[in-house]
Amino acid sequence: MSTVAVNQYNPDYAVHPGEILEETLDARGIKKTEFAQRCGLSVKTVSQIINCKAPVSPETAIQFERVLGVSANIWNNLDAHYRLHQAKIANFKELQRKTAWAKNFPITQLVKGGWIAKPASKADTVDKLLGFLGAGTIKAWQDRFKSTQVAYRSSSAFKSSPEAVAAWLRACELEAEDIDTASFDATVFKNNLLKIRAFTEKGPEQFEPQVKQLCAESGVAVVLVPEFPGTRLSGATRWLSKDKALLMLSLRHKSDDHFWFSFFHEAAHIFLHGKKMLFVDEIKSVDTPEEHAANRFAANMLIPDQDFHRFVARDDCKSKTAILVFAKDLVIAPGIVVGRLQHEGIIPFSWHADLKRTFELVA
Repeated sequence: MSTVAVNQYNPDYAVHPGEILEETLDARGIKKTEFAQRCGLSVKTVSQIINCKAPVSPETAIQFERVLGVSANIWNNLDAHYRLHQAKIANFKELQRKTAWAKNFPITQLVKGGWIAKPASKADTVDKLLGFLGAGTIKAWQDRFKSTQVAYRSSSAFKSSPEAVAAWLRACELEAEDIDTASFDATVFKNNLLKIRAFTEKGPEQFEPQVKQLCAESGVAVVLVPEFPGTRLSGATRWLSKDKALLMLSLRHKSDDHFWFSFFHEAAHIFLHGKKMLFVDEIKSVDTPEEHAANRFAANMLIPDQDFHRFVARDDCKSKTAILVFAKDLVIAPGIVVGRLQHEGIIPFSWHADLKRTFELVA
């Protein structure tokens, strides 16, 4: 998992350059009036700096260096550190007033997955969450997320827990940052999907690295991130750039038929639909032309329609023996045949469950 480094508020002590200036003048026996005259500044300006009410500008820092022999870099660094410290204090107080916002996010899951470090306080939770989401402020994230919801075609997935969905999508995006891919090539991707289809008979320890490699060669980053509490996602797709697509799978169902159907369904969105379109898919997807096309693509990729219809026309299509022989002929996992028969209503969901394989993937 990717670990996201974020800033954490650590209360410390920052000295205003005015305090150092006052100590320096006292130690050298220089009056404020004399110092102001030698610097070419007003006495009021020097007094405001000493009383920590005015900053030390780069020009003033140069004047201080000439008069006192103390590097302008020191004065500037003192001033910058002090101002940053004051900003952090103000920001931390603001975060303390916004802790309710973070309660809807799956913080425990994010910590467990290594996407954020364990927060030290409620305000620190907000800080780390903003860092994870890549947003400077809560409002900035909310504005961006509103547009994201529209882009994702108002998926019903957002109705259950929009914050959990957003967190899962962001986790997938961060995982994809570490994946190097070639520039997207539709022809290469189509050819590699045919190669990937042959992996359905293999175990996850064999097919997972091969699937990721073949997709990367096609310009597609594949990430497998377990679903977060509050989501009902099977997968999602989006484009990270014009040359790099992202295919996300949640591993919601561990059976081979669900996994492979979800994979080819998401691949269809990349292959069939535009680069500006983004999709979040649940197990029961919204019935849109795009979703219907993706479903047909996945079903036909796994079991060509003509082969499937020819098989179900047989009297023995419901028998375990016939299913095993048919799957072997198609060079595909028998669990996928069972899943298709169940989905089409040809056999009950309770039949031939032993032909489906259940596995855990290393995400």
